[in-house]
Amino acid sequence: MKKQHILLAVAVTAIWGLNFSIIKIGLESVDPLILAGIRFALCALPAVFFLKRPQVPWRYITGYGLVFGVGLWGVVNLGIKAGLSSGIASLVLQFSAFLTILLGAVVFREKLSRFQYAGIAVALTGLFSVTFITDGTVTLTGIALVLLGAVAWSVANILMKKAAPKETLAFLVWSSLFSPLPLFALDLAVNGTTGYTALPHQIGWTAVLSLLFQAYPNTVLGYAIWNWLLREYPVSTVAPLSLLVPIFGVLGSILLFNEPLPPLKLLAGTLIITGLIIGLYSKHPTTTTPPTPTPTETPTNNEAAAAAANETPTETETRDEAKAETGSDDTSDDGNNNTPIHSASQR
Repeated sequence: MKKQHILLAVAVTAIWGLNFSIIKIGLESVDPLILAGIRFALCALPAVFFLKRPQVPWRYITGYGLVFGVGLWGVVNLGIKAGLSSGIASLVLQFSAFLTILLGAVVFREKLSRFQYAGIAVALTGLFSVTFITDGTVTLTGIALVLLGAVAWSVANILMKKAAPKETLAFLVWSSLFSPLPLFALDLAVNGTTGYTALPHQIGWTAVLSLLFQAYPNTVLGYAIWNWLLREYPVSTVAPLSLLVPIFGVLGSILLFNEPLPPLKLLAGTLIITGLIIGLYSKHPTTTTPPTPTPTETPTNNEAAAAAANETPTETETRDEAKAETGSDDTSDDGNNNTPIHSASQR
């Protein structure tokens, strides 16, 4: 992965980490599902009128919108509202990195090295240590909901990889069209009309700023860059970078909400960073197909006879002899264009 792309990914993870605290600010006055619905409505409108629909099947556009908008952020909002701190939510959500790597290995046959397995194990130890935190920033309901969001994020990553849109920003904007209505309908089904009748009185300047940050720097810009990285690199290369999100998430929660930072949280963060370094800088093996021998790599019978007689056949003779054996004509190439099939699927 190029250095500038690594720096770009780190900047995105910093925005995402801070976003958990920004969400919590918005949740102080707006219902979780309504907050998510407005967020994705802002992502889609009015940009959808200026960006052409991406050239991918509708099933990927609608599927990504539902999984990403409702399954991920609608559920994460509920988890934070259920009492999970923004810092801990950012930590727990990183289970999606491991799920994405495993799904990528199954769906795209991306092999993992022993260093990546070691990195996953170290980081996973740090994530599991979160469950032992007893400073009032953890609830079982909140953990369960955010873990469900992590599953949705992994599925969304795979959908993005399979869709492989060239226009990542347009894909995100158009898929956001399919998030608001289900989110609004779910809130109506669960809470009735309470959230909607109170909304005009709940929207203050803090809620507006929270929504604007979630919609534009965090979602439109951040995920457009992230989805482009997923298209350009194997899932197993990009996914470990998301482990930086909880570090920025905890820092943001400390700065904005004075969240306590006991030694156990420091240990968890250290383990996560260590696992990230191991996974990011290990060698990533790829599945390749054996190269097809070209006519010049495989000596013909006449060439072997010439070699035995210490004679060197001319280039013209070699080409004629190769044609005679393979039955090809002048329109055939020399085999150098036999690109392994896997390369297209891994980009």
